[in-house]
Amino acid sequence: MTGDLFCASGAVGSYLEALSEGAVVLRGRALPVADALLAAIRTVADAAPFRRMITPGGFEMSVAMTNCGGGGWVTDRKGYRYTPTDPQTGAPWPAMPGVFLDLAEAAAAEAGFPGFVPDACLINRYEPGARLSLHQDKDERDYAHPIVSVSLGLPATFQFGGRKRADSVSKVALSHGDVVVWGGPARLHHHGVLTLRDGEHPATGRTRFNLTLRRAM
Repeated sequence: MTGDLFCASGAVGSYLEALSEGAVVLRGRALPVADALLAAIRTVADAAPFRRMITPGGFEMSVAMTNCGGGGWVTDRKGYRYTPTDPQTGAPWPAMPGVFLDLAEAAAAEAGFPGFVPDACLINRYEPGARLSLHQDKDERDYAHPIVSVSLGLPATFQFGGRKRADSVSKVALSHGDVVVWGGPARLHHHGVLTLRDGEHPATGRTRFNLTLRRAM
């Protein structure tokens, strides 16, 4: 289901791989700023620690999460939603790091979505055995804006399907520094991550981080 590869404009050494109409992988796009991204994640987590949230059905998620920006995505017995403050502390979520904003804006433009300015970033921390089941990002107010997803650390298998959960699903290998962008006709496509295999990455150890940047509020 993947398309041709070609050099992404303005991104030396990165390549754009089409997944479907409105969805692409920018291979290696985040590598030039990977160290800065990881340092920013540590700063965010110092103020808003990672936690395994509870789904409305009462299940603990295997992926640990935190947020930054004007709104943060949370789940608990009350449901899925964005909140301006961290429920654990009552304080506003940490500000969006500039390196997150710059990468998201540039990657979205290269994928065909100019002018994207995220106001929320969900940061997922995967450890071996963690997974994220197929779902749609539909808690945002306006679906006109794309999703920008950044992979750091251990490799993972990303699943990308269609608007219906029963639609066929492509399996996409993602490595450290890869960026996935989807919007337009692909904005509400189902996606997820298969169970993370054990391994060791020089930058993150036995961990994968994922940044999901959105226009949510």
